[in-house]
Amino acid sequence: MGLGSFIKKQFIDILEWQEDQDGVLAWRYPMADNEIQYGGSLTVRESQAAVFVNEGKVADVFPAGMHKLTTQTLPVLTYLKNWDKLFQSPFKSDVYFFSTRVQLGRKWGTPQPITIRDADFGMVRMRAFGIYSYKIADPKLFYTEISGTRETYTRDEVEQQLRNLVISTMTSALGSSGVPFIDMAGNQGLMGEKIKEALVPVFAKYGLLLDNFAVENVSLPEELQKALDTRISMGMIGNMQTYTQYQAANAIPLAAQNEGGMAGVGASMAAGIGMGQVMANAMNTALNPAAAQQPVAPAAAGIVMGADGGVGVGMVAGAAPAATPAAPAGDDPQAKLAKLKGLLDAGLISQADYDTAKAEVLKKLLG
Repeated sequence: MGLGSFIKKQFIDILEWQEDQDGVLAWRYPMADNEIQYGGSLTVRESQAAVFVNEGKVADVFPAGMHKLTTQTLPVLTYLKNWDKLFQSPFKSDVYFFSTRVQLGRKWGTPQPITIRDADFGMVRMRAFGIYSYKIADPKLFYTEISGTRETYTRDEVEQQLRNLVISTMTSALGSSGVPFIDMAGNQGLMGEKIKEALVPVFAKYGLLLDNFAVENVSLPEELQKALDTRISMGMIGNMQTYTQYQAANAIPLAAQNEGGMAGVGASMAAGIGMGQVMANAMNTALNPAAAQQPVAPAAAGIVMGADGGVGVGMVAGAAPAATPAAPAGDDPQAKLAKLKGLLDAGLISQADYDTAKAEVLKKLLG
């Protein structure tokens, strides 16, 4: 080596990385033709790691701290260089710094709807997005699998690959979880935990630690959203049979105010309860196909008042079967009045309805 070249060559005493550029995960120290001074200082800050690479092979890895570069602190590099214990000359080596800070608030999403298999609804197409955070946990593995020999490797570069890993892993995780999709869609925390559980080993293959994974929104197809809304509504209603009975009971005073008075109450009750039972059966069949195989409860007899004030027997859908009552006493005025009084005492008709019906019976009796 000429004197000019020797003077021009610089010997590096301190190696450090200021991390003056945001979003850089890996940075190669600019060596040029320079050499590292034996006994020099390597400064690795908190949230950093440093890796020495000799001829493309990873040698020594340094955590945070200040390290004096000697054959004792560079055992692997000493072995690769075949240095003896007395080596005290400058040396060349590629030095890479890695940022081990947690990368917060990184976004993920499905650019196109993904299809998963679900036990309740078969094939489901969905969109989702959220945030996640990660950090470099194994600099050596990250160097060999991801960053390589480039001067810098940025967060944006690695996240292009990570987003693809998230989507593919999410599809298989949700499809094989055994948890109904509609339950996970209603509990995004549960969905996030299931996906994170599947992603942790995938990230670890590249030297990364998945710190957090969250699902912020799930967008469902219109038909699935309607089914979800229907199931929520049924859950709020509770027992459908009790609900229809309540609706029918509320309809009694309204029917009494309409034309014909109590004449239409029995028919309204039968029609309302019957319609409610039909609707309940239809909704239950749509949401639970197995229910279609269950026998439908037969209609049972109920009391129906005629337009002339007479009391007869009608069929009430969905009620428990009961014994057929004896035939009414025909046009016997006394029997009619007794039945009217019974309805009044039971609170099924008002005093005004009773008086009106009673007057009609007496009018027919007296001519």
